[in-house]
Formats: sequence, structure tokens, C-alpha cells
Amino acid sequence: MPNYIEGTEIKLRLRDRIFVDAEFYDGAKMEALEPHRLFPVSGLTRYISLMDAEGNAVCIIKNIDDLLPESRDAIASALGDIYMIPKITKVLNWEGKNGAHVWTAETSRGVAVIEITDSFNNIKRLYDDRVLIKDSSDNRYEIPDLKKLDSRSLRLIMPDI
Repeated sequence: MPNYIEGTEIKLRLRDRIFVDAEFYDGAKMEALEPHRLFPVSGLTRYISLMDAEGNAVCIIKNIDDLLPESRDAIASALGDIYMIPKITKVLNWEGKNGAHVWTAETSRGVAVIEITDSFNNIKRLYDDRVLIKDSSDNRYEIPDLKKLDSRSLRLIMPDI
């Protein structure tokens, strides 16, 4: 059973984009650990498991916000690459096509055309005003905060959300 880690009990250093090296408060060191969110939708910063090369959980970090700044930045960077989901910043166009809804949107990774065939099952509005979207090709997108979209974008997508 993995140990739960808090704040200063661990120091992390980024290694190879998606891995971190860890030094524990007792002096033990481990290299090339892969972080995974135990709750990838609701726990963006909480309950992060560090896995070894064999897929065993070495420890679970209760909250990365409690880590030292250098450690927090290292694990946040690794998680960002592992869970790379483009963020929708603006919706440029919306149209209905053959029962599907097609959005053209500005994202953190450029302009994307997002075809959604089942709005009910593939658009999830979460309690914190985040919206998760899965398109017809199983690509995933996120609106980090629905309230921060411009009014035109909101008007375009409100039938879907």
C-alpha cells in the first residue's frame, strides 16, 4: 500500500517531460516516476499517484498545492504533458450537420473543428463551471471556466451545453 505524502515530505525534479525524480524526507531517492491523477476529472491537484517503471504506486501526493514551489512546478509540468487536453478559449462558429453539432474553436493548441455527435453524453458540465468535451473522433477538449468565455461564444454553444 503506497504512502500518502504531504508538503515538504518530498522534493521533485522534472525528468524527460512526463517523469519526475523524487527525494523523500528520509533521504530515499527514486528516479523516473510517472505521475497519475487518481481522479482525473475532479482531482486536478489532489491525490496524485507516483508510479514506478513496473506500474506500482510508490506514493500518493495528497495535494500538489502543498508542495514546495519547485516540486509543484515539476509535477504540474509532467501532468500537463500527460493529460494534454486542448483548452477552448473562444468558439468561432457553430453549425448543425447531419444530426451532429460542429464547433470551430480557438484552443490552446490552435484552431480546431470539433464534431459532436451526441451532446448529451459527450459534453459534461462540471460543478466548477469546467466543461469537458469528447468529439466524434474521441479527441478531448476542455473549457476551463464557462463564465470566462465571451458572450458570442456562449450564445453559439448554449444549445449544446
